[in-house]
Formats: sequence, structure tokens, C-alpha cells
Amino acid sequence: MDLLIPDIYQKSIYSINYKKLKKNGIKCLLFDLDNTLVTYKETVPDSKLKELFAHLEEDFKVIIISNSNKKRLTPFKEKLNVDVAFSSKKPLKKKYKKILEIYKFNDSEIACIGDQLLTDILGANRMGFTSILVNRIASQEVITTRINRFFEKFFLKKLAKKNILVMGEYYD
Repeated sequence: MDLLIPDIYQKSIYSINYKKLKKNGIKCLLFDLDNTLVTYKETVPDSKLKELFAHLEEDFKVIIISNSNKKRLTPFKEKLNVDVAFSSKKPLKKKYKKILEIYKFNDSEIACIGDQLLTDILGANRMGFTSILVNRIASQEVITTRINRFFEKFFLKKLAKKNILVMGEYYD
């Protein structure tokens, strides 16, 4: 159960304290794509996201890590000028380990940002990365995500009952 508890919980990618992350030694940000950065129906980033990423690239290596395929991630790679890790099979460790190997970061220098406990947060925590949960952007989701959400509700109820993670009560 501890592996499902995010280190940080914020409303969205726009409310994260990136200065504090930098101060705490974070050098690389791994962002989930669908329902973290954009809805799963959006095929290109909007100007607000482009602006955020341009700002973040001044202080961090920014990578999009997604279970989506290469075709889905390519427009974001090109328009945001970031590296991507597609078909990542989160929460499995393989793509995370590849990122560590390629970019030469220590696990303490990476933060993962995503909207799902069972993929994004579990994957980050299994690797010893800083895990950051954000609220999902939209309620419409693909079938595999809807299945994950069904199981996620069970864990969210248990965490809320213990007052460990209560949705809407943000912390950093």
C-alpha cells in the first residue's frame, strides 16, 4: 500500500512547486501524457503547455513517459521539443531503468508526474523517484484506464480512511 502513496499531491501540473523540486535536487521531470498533460483525445499540446515546458526546460531535463504508442507521442515530442518514452508499460521498471542509463541521473534526481496511482505513482515509487500525483484532466478515458480506475478507487478509499491521501487535499 505504501507504494501507492505519492510524495506530493497537487491539483494539476500548473500548481506544482517546481522551484522547490529544483531546490530539493530534482534534475529530471518525467511526465505522463494522457490525462496529466492533455486529454486522451488531444493530439497536440496547447500554448499553455508549450509555455510551461519551455520554462521547465531551463532547469530540468523533461521527458514524457507514457504507455501510449510512438505515433501518439511523436507530435508532443516535436511540438514540445522533449524526449519521449513510449509503450512504457508502467508500472514496470524497464523504461525507467533505460532512462537512468541513458541520461545518467540518480534516482533521487528524478520526479514523476502523473494522474494514476496504479501506473504513474506505483512505477515512480518502485524506482525510488519522487512521485507527484495530479488530478486527471478529464473523466473520459480509454478502457484500460477505466479498469485501473475501478481498482484505484478501492485504494483511494483505504488511504482516505487513514487520512493519508484525501482527494482534493493537496500537499507538497
